Amino acid sequence: MGGVANEPWLDDEEQQAWRNFLLMRRTLETHLTRHLQREFGLSASDFEILVNLSESVTGRMRAYELGEATQWEKSRMSHHLSRMEKRGLIRKEACDARYPEIVLTDEGLAAIKACAPAHARRVREFFADVLGRDRMVALGEASAEVVEAVEKHEHTNCPPEIRGCG
Repeated sequence: MGGVANEPWLDDEEQQAWRNFLLMRRTLETHLTRHLQREFGLSASDFEILVNLSESVTGRMRAYELGEATQWEKSRMSHHLSRMEKRGLIRKEACDARYPEIVLTDEGLAAIKACAPAHARRVREFFADVLGRDRMVALGEASAEVVEAVEKHEHTNCPPEIRGCG
């Protein structure tokens, strides 16, 4: 089947694998998000920002660094940070640079500490334990290769308006 890779359409097996992957990602993400929202009052976006800030050595990051980490557009990041600031999860602090730093507040730290153990348990239950170590490692390696292929495309022949630079 040497010519399959040059064809634009996926064969039946490839199509089924792709659709199963999309369904798995959506189902898992939706389920985890519902738990975050209903048990802890956090959206998946809140959680993503809090994780990034809590994993930062200083508990602070620039908005553009958060944008790179989350792959969000600048306007989405700005609006979401404003909502999180109103809720007391983060604050913006002036610094030497043009734009303020985003700082994890005590409330934000308490929120991530409260929800992270339950979230990790669910990721283990519905992902790690279901796949098992060998398949999880293989999926991790395959995922890294897909990310690398997309990044290579973005840095070579991807139009700027598609990669978010235009």
